[in-house]
Amino acid sequence: MLWSTAIRASSVSRAVDHIEVKHAGETYRVLLRASPTARRITLRVSYSSGAVILTLPRRVALTDAIDFAQRHAAWIGARLRRLPEPIPFECGAVIPVRDRDHRIAHASDRRGTVWVEMATTSEDEIKLPMLCVAGEAAHVARRITDYLKRAAKEDLDASVKHYCNVLGIQSRSVTVRDTTSRWGSCSSSGGLSFSWRLIFAPPFVLDYLAAHEVAHLKHMNHSAKFWALTKRICAETDRAEMWLNTHGSKLHRYGKARSDT
Repeated sequence: MLWSTAIRASSVSRAVDHIEVKHAGETYRVLLRASPTARRITLRVSYSSGAVILTLPRRVALTDAIDFAQRHAAWIGARLRRLPEPIPFECGAVIPVRDRDHRIAHASDRRGTVWVEMATTSEDEIKLPMLCVAGEAAHVARRITDYLKRAAKEDLDASVKHYCNVLGIQSRSVTVRDTTSRWGSCSSSGGLSFSWRLIFAPPFVLDYLAAHEVAHLKHMNHSAKFWALTKRICAETDRAEMWLNTHGSKLHRYGKARSDT
């Protein structure tokens, strides 16, 4: 929702979507979001995008929003400094694929799209699998992204099929998206959707998410019955939940340009 500075004292109107606050020589862009259900002003920094978001109840004065953000400017700066450095998909970058580090290598003189081969790095003599990308340098990021999405889809298809067979049910579809608020979802029609970024996690985490969403085909809730079923079909449930709570947000750093945050 957009907001405007042309307001009455009692409320913010709709034409500008952000404000700026300053602290210690830095300027922070703060997005304004209206919420009809919010009872108080809240401020958060998105771990996945680095966006600073101020959520406002109805009829909040712009001056109050600015004052709130300015009083928390030091906190904003501290949170932004804690965000992990983004790792773009570019030549030389090291990214985890199925929890194993791979180094991106641009093979402009080779034919094909993306493939994996073993090599020894010149820097530290540690052998790393290399994600080799053919074609022009401008296409490296897109080709790596497409490759990783396909890899995630293949792994998720296999895990979903396995757990559907275990329970004797079928899913309507399996899709991958770049979601930021959840790792997986199950629709009432039986369609399962997952974040393709699970390809960066250990395989047991991706496999658990498949089991979790397949279990939703039986129980469209997070009831005791749902959790009992999930843990029965996937012994790694607790371990995977702990891993996601500890490391999950870091999966969003890969493929982000440094200017994105």
